[in-house]
Amino acid sequence: MTNPLDQLCIDTLRFLSVDAVQKANSGHPGMPLGAAPMAYALWARFLKFNPHNPDWPDRDRFVLSAGHGSMLLYSLLHLSGYDLSLDDIKAFRQWGSKAPGHPERGHTPGVEVTTGPLGQGFANAVGLAIGEAQLAARYNRPGHVVIDHHTYVIVGDGDLMEGVAAEAASLAGHLKLGKLICLYDDNRVTLSAGTDMAFSEDRAARFEAYGWHTVAVADGNDVEAIAAALQAAQVEASKPSLILVRTHIGFGSPNKHDSFEAHGSPLGVEEVRLTKQRLGWPAEPSFLIPEAAGVHMREALARGQNAEAVWRARLAAYALAFPELAAELQCSLRGELPSGWDDDIPTFPADAKGMATRVASGKVMNAMAARLPALSGGSADLDTSTKTALKGRGDFNPASTDTDDTQGSNGGGWSHAGRNLHFGVREHAMGAIVNGLAAHGGFIPYGATFLIFCDYMRPAIRLAALMKLHVVHVFTHDSLAVGEDGPTHQPVEQLASLRAIPGLTLIRPADANETAVAWKVAVESRQRPVLLALTRQEVPTLDRGRHASAEGLRRGAYVLSDAGGQPPTLILIASGSEVALIVAAAEKLQGEGIAVRCVSMPSWDLFDAQPQSYRDSVLPPIVGARLAVELGVAQGWHRYVGDRGDVLSVECFGASAPADTLLREYGFTIDNVASRARVLLNR
Repeated sequence: MTNPLDQLCIDTLRFLSVDAVQKANSGHPGMPLGAAPMAYALWARFLKFNPHNPDWPDRDRFVLSAGHGSMLLYSLLHLSGYDLSLDDIKAFRQWGSKAPGHPERGHTPGVEVTTGPLGQGFANAVGLAIGEAQLAARYNRPGHVVIDHHTYVIVGDGDLMEGVAAEAASLAGHLKLGKLICLYDDNRVTLSAGTDMAFSEDRAARFEAYGWHTVAVADGNDVEAIAAALQAAQVEASKPSLILVRTHIGFGSPNKHDSFEAHGSPLGVEEVRLTKQRLGWPAEPSFLIPEAAGVHMREALARGQNAEAVWRARLAAYALAFPELAAELQCSLRGELPSGWDDDIPTFPADAKGMATRVASGKVMNAMAARLPALSGGSADLDTSTKTALKGRGDFNPASTDTDDTQGSNGGGWSHAGRNLHFGVREHAMGAIVNGLAAHGGFIPYGATFLIFCDYMRPAIRLAALMKLHVVHVFTHDSLAVGEDGPTHQPVEQLASLRAIPGLTLIRPADANETAVAWKVAVESRQRPVLLALTRQEVPTLDRGRHASAEGLRRGAYVLSDAGGQPPTLILIASGSEVALIVAAAEKLQGEGIAVRCVSMPSWDLFDAQPQSYRDSVLPPIVGARLAVELGVAQGWHRYVGDRGDVLSVECFGASAPADTLLREYGFTIDNVASRARVLLNR
């Protein structure tokens, strides 16, 4: 039997949510009605947080993966004392409100990650838990524990159906993330049907097979049983926990209890009245917060301030005992870069043969790793191809045993202190997990795969941009020059589609030195994700004595070489591996007396952010003969070449053949570039 004060608080959460959805005439009332008891049990008895300082580093993390139930979270935040007013709640889903339709990081205090696309929040929570585990293993010392918090997530049936959740759950079980606790709102109803229509596996058995601790709570209104399950989950330190709480969507609604009609639409004025009547709640006024409930929920303020004060005292003692470690940890948690972090980044000598930009990237990453402790990440089973392993920095894994197959290890041993993450063949989860790492704080996380497989990751990439997370995506094998693997592995439309994502900086460097600068930009870009598109094949390392400095990459595009001081009559523009091609074609054309300018354009995003005066200095409006050259679709290039320009591009899928053959057959040769340029000049 739930005690009266707990019940009052639960019903306050329920009806703040229901009233807000009804006033907005938009939203999802069913989930808050059913899940309020589990949320209350967690927030009132277990969750460690401080509404006065929502971002203190050792708070517990809470994710509402079932983001459509956002009003439940907003009710919790408001009642607990966060900077989210009742007026904001009354303006749910309206312009200017801090209570948008789905939770948005950076928009509402107390929201850790943006959720709504189902499964993403669950996978973000795995990243948050990895963040806690790694920092704890790297920085805690006997008698000095400064990183010690849990990650909690509420998920629904839809979350567990999504493939990204399956990938992330599998990895979390393997990694033994004991401080990850998931409350499953097991209401057995989705947006348009009961789960019997499409979701019949034994969810507990499935998660047990992943290596999770599971416990079932038969009655979603039994606060004591939920609390006991949470307590048991905290005790189970070697496995993540799934608590299956049998709830009822639209609980208390006379006509929409256990109905999908309570999922995505307001109950209706009359049904709201009837629901309040059935649960013993006053029909008026709307948005009622009984004094006793408000006082009890606001106890979180003092509780949170005390928890943070205790932690800060521990941190101060730690700093006295381990000053260098403390300084390093706090620098990373603040998102600052340590002095000299880029001192060891190499400058690459001119080399006609050169190296693949993926190889240059790997050299740069390993040069940074010692001085940049926040750098951590991995690939989707492609370390040897993407060159993203941090050598000797340890593998994030449970400690190995004599029976483990340790091939593929990167040196430094297996432990939760390892900075190399092995995601396995799980690109979708990787994208969401690195988002969670970035949201946790203390990391510059990266994830790596082939560019073609970015399509598996697109929802997570988009959410990283939406959340303004400092994430680095390292995507190699960036063109037809992948070669023999054929069209399934050769990106064609990917660059254009990624460039279309607002808030994402895509950089496709031309050679090893541009790659080094690209990494500097990626590390320094705190408010947006950065994507590096890198070659499989070797590309020349340009002679920077003859060509402009690679530092020009910082401005997105720059004049690489010019026509001997005379005004250009033709501009050749390229990104990535095609820059060397236009340089060679320019030499041929200059031999014919044509004044050619070569422009390296590794990043449209960075270039578009420059003043118009700079952009016009690189691409003078008076010069209409412009040819852009890129191994991808032409989409988007026309704004740089103009009405009188042209694009040498790839407008169909690739083929299986050696790279040199493909480049010849698709027209990416010196002679064809020169021929296309002459046509422009003769128009």
